[in-house]
Amino acid sequence: MTQKVHILFVIVMISLVLLTSGCVERKLTIVTEPSDATVWLNDEEVGSTPVTVNFNWYGDYNVRIEKDGYAILNTHRLLERPAHDRFPLDFFAEVLTPEKIVDEYLWTFELQPYSPASPEQLLKAAQDMQKRANTELGQVATEVLKDTK
Repeated sequence: MTQKVHILFVIVMISLVLLTSGCVERKLTIVTEPSDATVWLNDEEVGSTPVTVNFNWYGDYNVRIEKDGYAILNTHRLLERPAHDRFPLDFFAEVLTPEKIVDEYLWTFELQPYSPASPEQLLKAAQDMQKRANTELGQVATEVLKDTK
């Protein structure tokens, strides 16, 4: 009889731990000035600003933001892992903590008005690119000639 009571006690304790276990909710809010810009995180469209998304992992995110009349913003941001998401604390935060932990982050971006380049600026950029390509090709040719000797 005592073995049955012991097994029942273990089952009840495991059930209580599972029923009272906490969780971690991760939210990222992206705001732009001006608002109503389309946002992509790691090449996945997530919505128009201001936008809040749930995420599962911390790390480096590629961010692209577009709005008509404004320059396209391509950048990246890092979401740092908090202490409770590192071993061994992550086990307690995810499984044993009775309350929900909410990690909230806010990224803000200021969009710049789009101003097309003048024909002179485009011509100068093309000439600079041509000079750089010729220089690099010359260096590659020199390296190839050295390697063949």
